[in-house]
Amino acid sequence: MPPARRSENFDCPIRDVLDRMGDAWSLLVMMELSRGPCRFNALRRVVDGISQRMLSVTLRHLERDGLVSRTVLPLSPPQVEYALTDMGHSLVERTELMRQWAVENQAAVRIARAEYDSRTAAA
Repeated sequence: MPPARRSENFDCPIRDVLDRMGDAWSLLVMMELSRGPCRFNALRRVVDGISQRMLSVTLRHLERDGLVSRTVLPLSPPQVEYALTDMGHSLVERTELMRQWAVENQAAVRIARAEYDSRTAAA
């Protein structure tokens, strides 16, 4: 039997969830969807720097994990809308403190990085 992929390590619930939340885009997409349902192209416009392919992959993973729902709208041509599930809302609520911390401490972190880089460059 082949070894389990890291994302399928069910023995460690923290790793299982952080593998999804720790990628480059999932949390940003979920935070945007916490404002309300959104269509694919609208998401792509507001999630700065994400490519069409990465948004598609990210949404597929979030849907697979039960954090996002996908609804095909009965329009011509058909359009797709994404929304957080109850579980997705629950996760975003719990990450709000981390978002606040990042906003409050971003400048200090950048200063610390610059100081570290200047010390290590001189060594």
